[in-house]
Amino acid sequence: MTISDVATARAREIAARVTDPEIPVLTIEDLGVLRDVRTDAAGRVTVDITPTYSGCPAMDAIRDDVILALTAEGFEDVEVRLVLSPAWTTDWMSEAGKRKLAEFGIAPPSGRAALGQGPIRLSLSVKCPRCGSLNTREVSRFGSTSCKALYECRACLEPFDHFKVI
Repeated sequence: MTISDVATARAREIAARVTDPEIPVLTIEDLGVLRDVRTDAAGRVTVDITPTYSGCPAMDAIRDDVILALTAEGFEDVEVRLVLSPAWTTDWMSEAGKRKLAEFGIAPPSGRAALGQGPIRLSLSVKCPRCGSLNTREVSRFGSTSCKALYECRACLEPFDHFKVI
């Protein structure tokens, strides 16, 4: 393993620990927003991140947090690039991230994104992250952020966010 390989692995490990400012129980790696980390011979670190949707307001905070995390660990020259293609999909979320969402009280996405191919999936019900009931209903297509919908559980009567399959 070369010095550059070691630096890249270390930089990726540091960047991967940065949390999402809107859902602080998730890291950007859990969310699938962290796409790539590279270092060059001069020690420059380049990090690629992809927003969950165009215009996501959290991306500026994520960029700043990645730069702060890496510079605090001794990387002096850090660039964070916003990469829009391919577009982010909930398929990029880790299983650990989906578990963390449920434990935090947000129903994780289920299934896979259609990506413009095959039949269109229909979501028949969303499981309540609090009591596990499938007797839920969508209250609003948009919840606390644009990537979530607001649901209500008819069993425990609690409202909850559902991270939409994108």
